[in-house]
Amino acid sequence: MDTNEDLAFLKSMVMERRLHLLVKIHAVLRRFGRVNPVPYRDNAESLASNMSKELGNGPDCADCSELIHLLSSPHVKALLSVHDVVARKTYDPELPPMDGDTADEESVRIVSLVKSQEPLGATLKRDGSTGAIVVARVMKGGTADLTGLIHEGDELREVNGVPVENKNPEEILPIMAGTQGEVTFKVIPAAAAKGETSANESKLFVRALFDYDPELDTATPCRAAGLSFKRGDVLEIFGHDDDIWWQARRYGDRSPRAGLIPTRQLQERRVAFQRPKALFKSHKIQKQLTENADYGAITGIHIAGLRRSFRLGRRASRSIEESRWKIREILGECQAPTYLEVAPYCWDATQHHRLVLLVGPRGVGLSELKRRLLLSDPDHFGVAVPYTTREKRKEEEGVEYYFVSRQTFELDIVNHKFIEYGHHSGNYYGISLDSVHKVIAEGKVCLLDVQPHAIQFLHTAEFKPYVVFVKPPSIEKLRFSRRKAKFIATKEQRPTTSFKEEDFEVMIAEAEAMDDQYGHLFQKVLVNCDIVSAFDELRAELRKLEGAEPQWIPVEWTAVPIAETLC
Repeated sequence: MDTNEDLAFLKSMVMERRLHLLVKIHAVLRRFGRVNPVPYRDNAESLASNMSKELGNGPDCADCSELIHLLSSPHVKALLSVHDVVARKTYDPELPPMDGDTADEESVRIVSLVKSQEPLGATLKRDGSTGAIVVARVMKGGTADLTGLIHEGDELREVNGVPVENKNPEEILPIMAGTQGEVTFKVIPAAAAKGETSANESKLFVRALFDYDPELDTATPCRAAGLSFKRGDVLEIFGHDDDIWWQARRYGDRSPRAGLIPTRQLQERRVAFQRPKALFKSHKIQKQLTENADYGAITGIHIAGLRRSFRLGRRASRSIEESRWKIREILGECQAPTYLEVAPYCWDATQHHRLVLLVGPRGVGLSELKRRLLLSDPDHFGVAVPYTTREKRKEEEGVEYYFVSRQTFELDIVNHKFIEYGHHSGNYYGISLDSVHKVIAEGKVCLLDVQPHAIQFLHTAEFKPYVVFVKPPSIEKLRFSRRKAKFIATKEQRPTTSFKEEDFEVMIAEAEAMDDQYGHLFQKVLVNCDIVSAFDELRAELRKLEGAEPQWIPVEWTAVPIAETLC
């Protein structure tokens, strides 16, 4: 055949429309073959029958009648029947079962990891039933986790060619410790590791409410894998299905590797066993407090107004009855604060400011810190004006006090409108929620110094309180910095008096009792060794509340899921 004729024939074949359609069909089939499509339904025939019945019971219309006629056609019924048969049939090849010994041999895997100065991020243990050395945990963010080559439950056979069948986990560590660079493991994968990986775990953030040092924890399965933290640290929890040990990472840490921490259940049990120690400590605190009391002067309150502080007199503050009340409160309401689930929160100008609560023992400087904050920016900070039932003198209503009748005050007590209230010299004094709302409505930061038990009353999503615990320094520093300090006197108080040695002891004892009972509610601990430095530190912390850096608040204070909270 002539060459020109061959070329013409080939050209006509290539240009043929049917060939182009076949190529497109082949490409589509190849694509669907790679994704392994599955039928959407395998009951098309029954669906068509049900639809015909529904249309027959409905209103008469031309479209419905036509569709019923089509679905009743023998050809359509046959097509749908064949579709269901094909959809229910599997076309995957069936492989013959493998011999048991061969399966075990092929399941052994050689894993090589490059060892750096950081641990590989896996802990070992001996299986109680088989005696084999298995991987107990894979630490989140460690080398083993990032490579995905070692999984929890994998059985370890060899390390760098050394069999480990008859060794304890403690004997294996020196083998790996003496290796630089590449470490080779011979493992039998766990059954769970051979399958598909599970869905991503939801993120859980908690604020630690206690200090933890794994080096001091004799119960930890691996001290080197433990994570130390301080009260107030925000922790990201991984693998929180374990009832005894969680994997966690401090929020903001550069190291991606997680560490082991006790779970909430474990820590609560530990605190329960330590309760007798708290009882002994409480009796010790009670003995430290002086007994010359005149509790009739005032009944357990501290008014949070700027110009009036009703922590009147050291005799009242050292009341033995008040001391016993504090001890009962510590013992009777003591819970086991462990972790608080938190979520990130960013303040913006459309929201009201968070309530700022100052808490601390008498004489620690709460009123002075509040006074300095107010004077530093009176347009930004405000204080709640107290209510009283005493006669009005030359004061201006709403500036120093709100003056109300005794009947009105007692009615507000019954209606739980007071944050704190008390009785002094035959008159009531108290801070009402209405006063707090007035300051907030003015767009200001409301400052309150309150007794610790009032925190729980205000610990709500409405106020989102930021609690600052002001504590005294050591007694040596107290003697140096407070010896010449004076109480700020008003017309209703006794003449100013210098601090005495027993005042320092009571102040420190009260601070310890407050910290033991309510420390889990404090967001900031401020040591007031010097009033100027303490004020500067407090002012800087309050500026952060309005900055771009996210704050961590209890998760129930926000309705936005953690995964959708953007700052």
